[in-house]
Amino acid sequence: GAAMLRSLGPVLCLWALRLPAGTGAAARGLDIASYRERVRAMFYHAYEHYLESAFPYDELRPLTCDGQDTWGSFSLTLIDALDTLLILGNVSEFQRVVNVLQEGVDFDIDVNASVFETNIRVVGGLLSAHLLSKKAGVAVEAGWPCSGPLLRMAEEAARKLLPAFQTPTGMPYGTVNLLHGVNPGETPVTCTAGIGTFIVEFATLSHLTGDPVFEDVARKALKALWKNRSDIGLVGNHIDVITAKWVAQDAGIGAGVDSYFEYLVKGAILLQDKELMSMFLEYNKAIKNYTKFDDWYLWVQMYKGTVSMPVFQSLEAYWPGLQSLIGDVDNAMRTFLNYYTVWKQFGGLPEFYNIPQGYTVDKREGYPLRPELIESAMYLYRATRDPTLLELGRDAVESIEKISKVDCGFATIKDLRDHRLDNRMESFFLAETVKYLYLLFDPDNFIHNDGSVFDVVITPYGECVLNAGGYVFNTEAHPIDPAALHCCRKRKEEQWEVEDLMQEFYLLKKTKKFTLKRASDCGEGESAEDPENASSEKGGEKRNTRKSSHSLLSCPSQSFNSKLAVLGQVFLDNT
Repeated sequence: GAAMLRSLGPVLCLWALRLPAGTGAAARGLDIASYRERVRAMFYHAYEHYLESAFPYDELRPLTCDGQDTWGSFSLTLIDALDTLLILGNVSEFQRVVNVLQEGVDFDIDVNASVFETNIRVVGGLLSAHLLSKKAGVAVEAGWPCSGPLLRMAEEAARKLLPAFQTPTGMPYGTVNLLHGVNPGETPVTCTAGIGTFIVEFATLSHLTGDPVFEDVARKALKALWKNRSDIGLVGNHIDVITAKWVAQDAGIGAGVDSYFEYLVKGAILLQDKELMSMFLEYNKAIKNYTKFDDWYLWVQMYKGTVSMPVFQSLEAYWPGLQSLIGDVDNAMRTFLNYYTVWKQFGGLPEFYNIPQGYTVDKREGYPLRPELIESAMYLYRATRDPTLLELGRDAVESIEKISKVDCGFATIKDLRDHRLDNRMESFFLAETVKYLYLLFDPDNFIHNDGSVFDVVITPYGECVLNAGGYVFNTEAHPIDPAALHCCRKRKEEQWEVEDLMQEFYLLKKTKKFTLKRASDCGEGESAEDPENASSEKGGEKRNTRKSSHSLLSCPSQSFNSKLAVLGQVFLDNT
C-alpha cells in the first residue's frame, strides 16, 4: 500500500501543479480527444480485418489472417461488435450489419454451444442492438420495441438454451446442442457464473415479449445458488446441477463466480428488485470478511474460510466497477489502484498474479486483451473524475498498440514477460475492451445520458420513454435500456382486463341469473378468437379510441360469460 502511494505521489503532484495554470483542463481535454480517436482507429483496424479475412466465421485469427468458429457458428464477432458501431457513431454500418445478420444467421444448427457464452454474447448483443436500432436510424416495425427482427432472433437463440434449465435444481447444464438440446452424457458440473448470469438478458426478453418463461428460469437458477451457499455465506465455483453438490469449493470474486455477483447487482437495478440486492449485500459481507486482505481479494475454502490461493486473476478487475455501482467508491478506488500497479508492472494484466510473490503464475502469464480493468476505470471515472483513471486508459491504448497490434488486427498476448502472441482475437475485444476505452474517453457519449434528453415512443400499451440513459451493461458490455422493460405490458394488460371483467361479473350476478353462451355468439362483431390482433393494430391511437367504446377483449353484443371464454377460461355461476 505505502509503496503504491509513493509511486502515485509524483503523479498526483503533477496534476496539482498543472491545474492552477489554467491550461490543465484544456490540455487534458485535447488529450482525451486524441486518445478517443486512437481507440476509434483501433476498432476499425480490428473490425475491417475481421470482415475481410474472417467473416462469416465467429472470430478473426490475426496472425494467419483467417477465421475460425469458436463459440458456435453465428458470425459471433459481428453480433458482439454491433452496438459498439453505434457508440462510435457509425449508423450506416450498423444498419448494414442488421440486414446481414437477419439474412445470414441461423440457430437451427447441429452445434454444441456454451449456454453462458451464447447468452451473454449472442442474446445480449441482439437485445442491445434491437433496443438501439431506432436510435441508429433503422426503420423499425410498428410494434417496436415490443417486436422486431433482432428481438425475434434473440428470443430464438434464448429458446435454444431453455432445455439446459430442465434439471432437478433448476440450475442449467453448461452446454447445449442447438438442434437436439442437452446431449446424453453431458457433464452435470457447471460453474457458478454459468448458472447465475442470465437475469439481465432473460428478464429483458420476458418483459419485451410478454413470455415469462425466460425470467422465471433465470430467477430459479439464482435462487438455487443462494440456497446452496455455505454456512459462512460463500459459494464455490463449480457445482453439480443434478445433486447440488459443490465440486470446486474455492470461493472468491473471479473466474467461475464473477458475473453471478455482477448480475445480482445489475438485475436489482434493472428490475428495481430489493431481494436481488439484499442477496448481493449478504454475499458482500461474507466476501469482505473472508476473502479481503489489504484491498486485495484472495480465494478461500467456501466452508472453512481458509485461504486456498493467494492469487489475483485478471477477471476480478471488474469488482471495483461493481462496487462503484453500489456507491462504495472509496473501497473501489483502493482496490483499483492495487490492480493498476500490476498493469504497470507488465503492460497488461496477467491471467493470474501471485500476490505475495508479486509475479505471474506458471502457464497463466497471458493477457487476451480483456476489458475488466478498463471497465472499472470507466465506471470509477464517471463517479470520481480522478485523472488516474484516464492514465490507465492511456496505458491500455499504448500497450495494446505496442504489443498486440499486427497487420491483420490485434492478437491475444500469450506471455506478458516476452510479448509472444497467440493467433486469436476474442470477440470481447470489440464488444467490451474497445467500447469501455472509448466511453472512458468520450464523456459526452449518448450512453452517459443523465436523463436530460429522451425519446417518446407510442406503443400499443401507451406512451413509452426510451434512451433516457441509465443503461445497464450486460457482462459482455451490451447496454440494456431499463426503460424499455416498461414498454410492453401485455401480461399486465390482460390481467387488468380479467379483473375488470370479474368485478362486472359479481355486480351482475347480484342482480340477475346468467345463461352460458358460446364465445362464437359474437356474430358479426369482432372475432373473439384473437384478442392479440385487437390490441396491436395501428399503434396506440386505435386502441385508445376503441377502449372508450368497449373493452379490447369484447364483442359489442357479447354476454359476460362469453367474454371470459376469450381468455380460455369460463367462470360459471357457482365459481
